[in-house]
Amino acid sequence: MLKPYFLCIFLFSFSSFSFANNQAVSVGYLNGFDDIQGVRVAWRPTTLDIDTTWLGDVDVYLEGSVNFWRYSQNGNSETDTNFTVALTPVIIKRLGTISDEYPVYLEAGIGLSVVSDQHFAGKDIGSHYQFEDKLGLIIDLDQSEKLTQQVAVRFIHYSNGGLNNDNPGLDFLNLAYIAHF
Repeated sequence: MLKPYFLCIFLFSFSSFSFANNQAVSVGYLNGFDDIQGVRVAWRPTTLDIDTTWLGDVDVYLEGSVNFWRYSQNGNSETDTNFTVALTPVIIKRLGTISDEYPVYLEAGIGLSVVSDQHFAGKDIGSHYQFEDKLGLIIDLDQSEKLTQQVAVRFIHYSNGGLNNDNPGLDFLNLAYIAHF
């Protein structure tokens, strides 16, 4: 029973960390496969800066998001909508810069989400409870003392992780604007 605690102590003994007091909001467009489109609004209250011996300097944050999805099938006037709330821990690693001016980051996260309707876009997605997996690239646009602006391109996948026999999953490409304050 104590093994997870020993693992956490072991991992943190090889790293140092500090809290960066910068909140961020993100607003993005979702373009889903299967004719699904949507909007995603997210908030991260703080970021934890961790210096590890294996990965170097990484940032970790917990992101809460609200998603609105709309499905309309090839010109059909009938639409189907879904509302999703997600909580996702995310890790970010700086990869380099573009033209020695614009930092580029890789981000990855796996979290939990709740969807309003498990029957959506002509599919039974198996459950109201889904995992949110995301992988993306972030580019800094401008950094000032008061505001940092970024754009992100992400692949986001929702799935019940095989916890139900019906598990077609939903995939999205996400283009987002992020403002840190």
